[in-house]
Amino acid sequence: MANAPKPTVTKESSSSTASNLFAMLVIPICIIIGISLYKFVLGDPSNFVDNDPSNHPLPGNYAAMAYKGGMIVPILMGMLLMVFVFSVERFIVISKATGAGSLDAFIKRIQGFLASSNIEGAISECDKQKGSVANVIKSGLKKYREMEVEANMDTDQKCLAIQKDIEEATTLEMPMLEQNLTVIATLVSVGTLTGLLGTVTGMIKAFGGLATSGAPDQAALANGISEALINTATGIATSTVAIIMYNILTSKIDKLTYAIDEAGFSIIQTYASTHK
Repeated sequence: MANAPKPTVTKESSSSTASNLFAMLVIPICIIIGISLYKFVLGDPSNFVDNDPSNHPLPGNYAAMAYKGGMIVPILMGMLLMVFVFSVERFIVISKATGAGSLDAFIKRIQGFLASSNIEGAISECDKQKGSVANVIKSGLKKYREMEVEANMDTDQKCLAIQKDIEEATTLEMPMLEQNLTVIATLVSVGTLTGLLGTVTGMIKAFGGLATSGAPDQAALANGISEALINTATGIATSTVAIIMYNILTSKIDKLTYAIDEAGFSIIQTYASTHK
């Protein structure tokens, strides 16, 4: 009885699994680090009057002021840390996809080789550049070379075959670049909403201080307002950094996609013009 063939694990599926595992580990670790910083750094007794965290912060001690923001502060700190970690991870991935040198210079060199019909030189240039962009272009160039000896297809069919090969290579190489951008995009909204939640709880405490019988509890009022403002500021900071990093990363991915489209168009146009 013949053995059943083993399932093939593609590059895309293995990379996706690794990226998902990375996200599953980073999110709880960042929250734990945020809680630890809140408790042991911001809440250090030396930051407060009489070395007691239940007392007022020392004058000008911003760490203690942040500690008075309440338990939503460490969650926001964890979210801000997530933005930085995922941004660095995406920068590394995109840098590897770009390759060893300048992407613009690489595309110009490829176009120069194509203009002189030096396909082997263009393939060699892809080997030097490396990265996802070079892999996609190299796949199209190899298909170009195959079509030159193909006798059963006309020029239009060959051009379509080259275009399809480039699209398939792009589908394999490029989707992983956007893998964890959804986390950063989610933190844009979640950071603001979590900060708003801290603002609401702080204002509840502030009005609770005003509602006490007799003279208003000024300490409770001050702590409530402080909690509201600190959470607002931290939430806005998290969302602001997340928006900036998301836009920077998406613009870099768009640049890679445009480079592939530009090189792919040059490959197809070169083949069509030289095989009329």
